[in-house]
Amino acid sequence: MLTLLLILLPIAAAVLTLASGSRLAKQVALVGGLAELGLAVYAWSQFDPGAGAQFVFKYHWLQSAGISFGGSIDGISMVLVLLTTFLTPFIILSAFGHDYKNQTTFYALILFMEAALIGVFTATDAFLFYLFFEAALIPVYFLAAVWGGENRAKITFKFFIYTMFGSLFMLVALVFLYYQTPDTHTSEIAAFYNLQLSPLAQGFVFWAFFIAFAIKMPLFPFHTWQPDTYTESPTQATMLLSGIMLKMGVYGLIRLLLPIVPAGVETWGLLAVILSVIGIIYGSVIAIQQRDMKRLVAYSSFAHVGLMSAGVFSLSANGLQGAMVQMLAHGINVVGMFYVVDLIQTRTKTRYLDQLGGISQTSPQFSIYFMILLLGSVALPLTNGFPGEFLLLSGVFGYNAWLGAIAGLTIILGSVYMLRLYQKSMFGPKSNWVEGFKDLTLSERAVLLPLAIMVFWIGIFPNTFLKISEPAITQILKIIAS
Repeated sequence: MLTLLLILLPIAAAVLTLASGSRLAKQVALVGGLAELGLAVYAWSQFDPGAGAQFVFKYHWLQSAGISFGGSIDGISMVLVLLTTFLTPFIILSAFGHDYKNQTTFYALILFMEAALIGVFTATDAFLFYLFFEAALIPVYFLAAVWGGENRAKITFKFFIYTMFGSLFMLVALVFLYYQTPDTHTSEIAAFYNLQLSPLAQGFVFWAFFIAFAIKMPLFPFHTWQPDTYTESPTQATMLLSGIMLKMGVYGLIRLLLPIVPAGVETWGLLAVILSVIGIIYGSVIAIQQRDMKRLVAYSSFAHVGLMSAGVFSLSANGLQGAMVQMLAHGINVVGMFYVVDLIQTRTKTRYLDQLGGISQTSPQFSIYFMILLLGSVALPLTNGFPGEFLLLSGVFGYNAWLGAIAGLTIILGSVYMLRLYQKSMFGPKSNWVEGFKDLTLSERAVLLPLAIMVFWIGIFPNTFLKISEPAITQILKIIAS
């Protein structure tokens, strides 16, 4: 029941937010987000990593078809549930400095999306996974379409079409797998692991899943929706997309693609790694050339996701564990970086690096938090980016030394574009745009301080989270090998 409560609580909080009126909407939403975080922490305290799936619930949905409404939490799910519930309250709090129209709807959509994300990470039925996978698209679409920038209509339509197109491939694959199960037919994900598919069938399912998840993450060359959508969306929608939603794609690779079609991965995995590595270099090079801070962070996120994907397809314990801890680190860092950009834009009315400079002269606290998040993003040792990148590069290098060496350029290139971002905005002569730039308020520190703490916690004590997912990752590797 605990898993079901984790799905239902944000829905209840969203309904209360809608009913609360505009004056109390943000406070009710924040309390709901914090309550969900408290419930997730309680689940973590009761969770035994070595005991497999826990907090199981299952109700008949379409009984005659063998489709159920069920969920559970294992080590892989637990990590992503913690990430989702940790980030959501701070995403809500980050919006307190903005006066959005229809605030009840705005904050309710964030909570509805949280519920859908928890559903994706805990679903045990493949069609329920698909339902939540699609449901997560709806709130963020409206957040971007209603509260986005000038080009929001065109950009969000492209985003919607891209993601729906990819999801249709997944649906076709799930229907195919459903009819490959014994005569009774079931859509339980665990049952799909036991299917003996032909090499041709595995190739078909591989590409159907890969396209769906590659678009959601996104990976090269399925990424063209991402920079524009991240740039035009309101900051909170961008945080949800980059910090949590893209993790659905990485999770799908680990939960569905690898264990269901291991022969397909063996055949096509090298191509997937090559595309991932191309994305790392391409995203990094484009990030270096950006003037728009928000667009720069968007391309940096694209590059980091490429490394996660390459690690997953390395089929190694290091690669998969690296992807798990890097999903945590990336979520924290990218949400923090987009918030930093939002604070700069709110105070200066610009995001362009050539119009900024000298911010550090009047905002020492802001400068420190910005630097902490930046160092985590470039994987400095003892920050949260280091354990994940080390394990990922180790996994990719073990898979193919040449690809590992090329992927390793992400450390150098990432340092170039991130340090350039900091130098152009924070140092040098004070620009006219930053006159009167004020340091952090209490609510802004309340967002950045927990993120900064997590940068060092994950960097110094990575086993806190690695030991959660290790038994589940080991089980996935056994299924692939069998």
